[in-house]
Amino acid sequence: MSEAGTSFPTATEPRLRILIPLVVGCAFFMEGLDSTMIAVSIPAMAESLGESPLRLNLVITTYLLSLAVFIPVSGWIADRYGARRVFCAAVLIFAAGSALCALSTNLPMLLAMRVVQGFGGAMMTPVGRLILLRSFPRTAFVSAMNWMTIPAMIGPMVGPVVGGFLTSYASWRWIFYLNIPIGLIGGVLALWLFENFRAPSPTRFDIVGFLIAGLGLFLFEFAIENVGRPMVPRVVGLVLFPLAVMAFLFYRAHARRNPSPVLDLDLLKIKTFRIGTITGGICRMGLDASPFLLPLLFQVGFNLSPVAAGLLTFSSTFGAMMVRTVSRSLLRFWGFRRTLVWGAIGSAVVSAGFALLQPDTPAWIIVVAVLISGCVRSIQYLALNTISYADVPSNLLSRGTSVGGVVQQVARGFGVAIGAALLALVAGSEHVTETDFQIVFVLLALIPLYSAIGFLRLSESDGAEVSGHRS
Repeated sequence: MSEAGTSFPTATEPRLRILIPLVVGCAFFMEGLDSTMIAVSIPAMAESLGESPLRLNLVITTYLLSLAVFIPVSGWIADRYGARRVFCAAVLIFAAGSALCALSTNLPMLLAMRVVQGFGGAMMTPVGRLILLRSFPRTAFVSAMNWMTIPAMIGPMVGPVVGGFLTSYASWRWIFYLNIPIGLIGGVLALWLFENFRAPSPTRFDIVGFLIAGLGLFLFEFAIENVGRPMVPRVVGLVLFPLAVMAFLFYRAHARRNPSPVLDLDLLKIKTFRIGTITGGICRMGLDASPFLLPLLFQVGFNLSPVAAGLLTFSSTFGAMMVRTVSRSLLRFWGFRRTLVWGAIGSAVVSAGFALLQPDTPAWIIVVAVLISGCVRSIQYLALNTISYADVPSNLLSRGTSVGGVVQQVARGFGVAIGAALLALVAGSEHVTETDFQIVFVLLALIPLYSAIGFLRLSESDGAEVSGHRS
């Protein structure tokens, strides 16, 4: 797809080729850090607010529901008000919501502030990705995504360690205060470095489509979360799935009649976007389940402390950083098709390999296994994030990031929910043991293995302009 005549800020200022992806990646870092820190701080928060730990699951669920509802509108808002302006506002809203969460004195106030945080997060990550895509020519997408992936993967990895440390030696409120300086620095840097990309003639906002899609995503995300963290009876939760599907069918009928739907499903006609988003979403379910289950395995199955478990899982970050130096050359040599197929197979092998870990397994073997997992996940995420937008026309990138953001959010939630549901199903009413985790890891390995079949639909030339691969 030709980009002749298009001016990119990174073409004239080489330093922006690193700074822009890192600033965008900091938004992903902040969101990943926040969500994983909260997970280990739930018991302390419950005790402080006088609530049961089970009810405090709403703190996580409320944020995810807010994300699901507001992500679809992010592309239109960026086109209407400018990507830089929206990104800066989103980062500051997220930081302000974090500050208000820290000041909450009861559960209802905390949940309300999590909705504010979720609104900021829903704008922050899709618009950040949009800025990245519009700041680089397609031939530089791989390098840009590579730099962005580093902070995006570090956040979820260090979150349990930082959250456990702050909760143990300071207060759970500090996990929210930590977002304030990160948000302020990110907002200032974005204002300084980013261009304010916006559509020359923004379309009219699809309010009806937003309400229908928002309802469907709310019901679907709530049903997913209820599988792993029951908030309503499971029977009621299961009923929400067909209701969500009905809402999606209504939305599809509406989108066909609307020239500018809030979620443009016509983008799925682009083969690379469809495979990178839908098949990639299936692969992400398996990839995102392991980071959720590993800390549980180390704490529940191996009786390790939260800090020790966090330190073991942190080696995944080193794997992601190590492989960054070769991932671009790998994509150029293999192309997207072979990289994604073998990446999916490698993800399955690594996931099944975790089933071999035992309480008496030497720590260095665990570290190596988790490090290899980080390498494989980093390459797969880079390839998926890049191929999804390789052939999307520049004028549709804002819509593409909205659709892609929704699918990624649902896939992440589904991955964690499937991991939790399989663990509950395998363990039954008995106490969870390391054997139960072993069975679940083997079952989860089937998910990325299945996605490898979908990646075979790519041709050797798909995404070649981006990867530089020549068959």
